[in-house]
Amino acid sequence: MKRTWVLLFLPLVLVAILWGTDNVLQNNLSYSVDQLAVFSFLETPYLYLYLHIFTVIPVFFLSFDKKVHYYKKWKFLFPAIFIVGVVFILWDVFFTAVGVWGFNHDYLAFDSILGLPPEEWLFFITVPFATVFIYECLKCYITKPLLVSVDKMLTIALVILFLVVGFTSWGRLYTCTTFLLTGFFLLFHFFTIKETYRGHFYIAYLISWLPFLLVNGVLTGGFTEAPIVVYNPEEYLGIRIVSVPLDDSVYSFLLLLANISIYEYLKSTNSRHLQNQ
Repeated sequence: MKRTWVLLFLPLVLVAILWGTDNVLQNNLSYSVDQLAVFSFLETPYLYLYLHIFTVIPVFFLSFDKKVHYYKKWKFLFPAIFIVGVVFILWDVFFTAVGVWGFNHDYLAFDSILGLPPEEWLFFITVPFATVFIYECLKCYITKPLLVSVDKMLTIALVILFLVVGFTSWGRLYTCTTFLLTGFFLLFHFFTIKETYRGHFYIAYLISWLPFLLVNGVLTGGFTEAPIVVYNPEEYLGIRIVSVPLDDSVYSFLLLLANISIYEYLKSTNSRHLQNQ
């Protein structure tokens, strides 16, 4: 019953999106961001593509580690990536179309598909592939549940934080949508998942922050003359970690949690099926 009423709040997110769309200023993308340093070798139309290679190649080879055996779990991972990717790509297409964000084609090698460069489509494959690997390594090397004593308090605190920021940012489409979706999904997760793996997820998310800030720092212009991903300043919270909008960290939180939730569901379903044979 509890998880059912949580889902009833999701139409509020849809209302926020539809209401906010009419108020988005067109052609209002800002290329002005703070920079840590500018590296000339990054000034290439293949930069976004290179970021994918940089993200995937090390994880691919480490996937065959004898202890983690990540490659054996790809049959559960890739369906999760596909399901979540469809949702996020539709979200991305819509927000690009209405002017919440856009892309700098000076750093893109290919023509857009449905308004998105192919490199952006790849983002929803390569980033979950790499971040779920961090989570899987953590579970492999630390088998006991993590953060059990603080899971309830931490999760409720995060839910409250996400929902408060989401509702108080009703006029900012990126912030409102991202924080509300994350808050409601985490609340649903809290009521649904009894034998929790959230402790491993929280730690994996924190570990992923370093590569997240590095990759997103490049995408948002922290190391280049101009950003690859360009934002409408009226539609996000207005807080950046150097060049990375704080909203991106919550977007990443939701992307990773959604992938891991489906990934764990598929693994547990397969395990129950094998036990019943």
